[in-house]
Amino acid sequence: MDKLLEDFSLGLFVWMAVLFVTLLFLLRKFAWKPILDSVNEREEGIKNALDSAEQAKKEMQNLQANNEQLLKEARAERDAMMKEAREIKGKMISDAKEEAKEVTAKLINNAQISIEQEKQAALSEIKHQVAELSIGIAESVVKKELSNKKNQLKLVEDLLGDVTLK
Repeated sequence: MDKLLEDFSLGLFVWMAVLFVTLLFLLRKFAWKPILDSVNEREEGIKNALDSAEQAKKEMQNLQANNEQLLKEARAERDAMMKEAREIKGKMISDAKEEAKEVTAKLINNAQISIEQEKQAALSEIKHQVAELSIGIAESVVKKELSNKKNQLKLVEDLLGDVTLK
């Protein structure tokens, strides 16, 4: 250290100080401002990127919440549609059963009417045949009874006796 003090030159020191101050001045004037501006710009860019990322994160959370809400609504709508479809199915089945009952009742009623008509027609035919048989038997009996003249006169007198004049 003694050697440093012995070799110390005041002129050199002043010139070095002047050069150092000039260098500082030049750096401040031309280099510090652009360096600080670029550092500030970089800092601002990072800050903006962080803000954008935070905003994007919030938007993603909002979208996720909206998606969940839409999913819930879609499920509720699907459930409502399924319930409505089940109700329509039940109504269609009950309507078909009711219609089948009505058709069956009409068929049974028509069959009963048809059976009754056939029965009446059969009874009418039987009455007609009985009447024809009765007339045939009566005709045979009357022919036999009236085969002679004496029986005919007696029958006419009996019939006249039964008739009363008013």
